[in-house]
This record gives sequence, C-alpha cells and structure tokens, in this order.
Amino acid sequence: MGRVALVTGGSRGIGEAISKRLQADGYTVAATYAGNDEKAAAFTAETGIKTYKWNVADYEASKAGIAQVEADLGPIEVVVANAGITKDAPFHKMTPEQWSAVIDTNLTGVFNTVHPIWPGMRERKFGRVIVISSINGQKGQFAQVNYAATKAGDIGIVRSLAQEGARMGITANAVCPGYIATEMVMAVPEKVRESIIAQIPAGRLGEPEEIARCVAFLASDDAGFINGSTISANGAQFFA
Repeated sequence: MGRVALVTGGSRGIGEAISKRLQADGYTVAATYAGNDEKAAAFTAETGIKTYKWNVADYEASKAGIAQVEADLGPIEVVVANAGITKDAPFHKMTPEQWSAVIDTNLTGVFNTVHPIWPGMRERKFGRVIVISSINGQKGQFAQVNYAATKAGDIGIVRSLAQEGARMGITANAVCPGYIATEMVMAVPEKVRESIIAQIPAGRLGEPEEIARCVAFLASDDAGFINGSTISANGAQFFA
C-alpha cells in the first residue's frame, strides 16, 4: 500500500482525473464528494477508490470525515484540495448568499480540509498540500468576484503554508487550471465554447488529465524543493 492521498471533490471532473492518476502512481486514494451519490458509486465501482461524503464548508464534518479516512486507510500524507463551486453574477447583482456559499466552499473549505491533517504531517515530518486554484484567481473574471476572490485566496494559503511547513518536510503548492474540458465546460453552448477557445493561444481546451499530471508531480518526492509555487496550466492564456 502506497502513501494515502485525499482528493476533495475527487469523483468528478478534474478531481476524478487526479484521483485516477494518483492511484495509477501507487497511492492509496480517498475521494470526497458533496452530493452526487450515483456518480460516486459508479466511480468507486469503476476504480475501486473509496469515496466519502461530506461538505468541505463544514469544519466538523471535514474533521470527522478525515478521521474516518485515516481509520480506514492510514495517515493522510498527500491532500489535494480540489472541491469547489461557482455562483456567478455581476457584482451589482451578487447576493450575500452567493458570496458566502462560494467563500465557504472554495476558501474556508481549504482550511477545513488541510487544518485537521496538518498536525499529523508536522509530526511525521512529511506532507504534500496541493490546492486547485484557477486562472480566474490570477486574472479575475467578469461576474466571478466571489470565485476569483477565493481562488486568489487559495494561492495566499499555499504561500503561507509553504513557509510554515518547509522545515517540517511539508510542501504546499497551487495549480491554476485554465479552461478544461470538464462536463461543466462541455455543457455550455457551442458558440460560447468556441469564444472561450478563441482566447486560448493553444487553440484548445485543456484536458483533466493534464491537470492531474501537474498534481502527480507536486505530490512526488521529485518535487520536494518546490514549495509555495503556482503552476499555471492554461495553454498560454495568461501569465502570472
């Protein structure tokens, strides 16, 4: 059994690709999900990866879920904070509820995921923290003040954790995907999708597996001296 890796939002989209790649690399993977029981069951049936249901916005639920993962599989040595939501609206129409829901999941959810795992990493003198941010956390985006704020905040989290964890053998890094061919992006009207692709110098959407490869490298021993960094995987659409 390899190192234990926890991937939040790990049964769909980019998270699914990350879970599968880490499993292929020899990790024992646990994937969380928030609500789609049918998809999670199908994912487990296909891959054998255990899934756990909790809301990352809830600290106590996260703490209890993480404790269950470690009881089942062993100490978590790699954590990939991938779970996220969008509640888009132009700022003048954005409601406090839309703001809070995204902040609670995408920003506070990273704290809720990493904080219970951090003491064990410090004790064992090893850990890999990888947060999935976004191109829109780097450049901002119309109608995504809430989402962009959280993804920019996620970069601040890893830069700070890197400084705290470095002497303990812990690295913390972020991956900022551009537009990736997930179910959500592929579901938008074709003309909208074409307009998105037109903004990407590579001339195409990214694939979830391409983000998974970034995560797999950051999780590896080869990446031990990479700490507090941000990998931009966006087809040359934006340079931070």
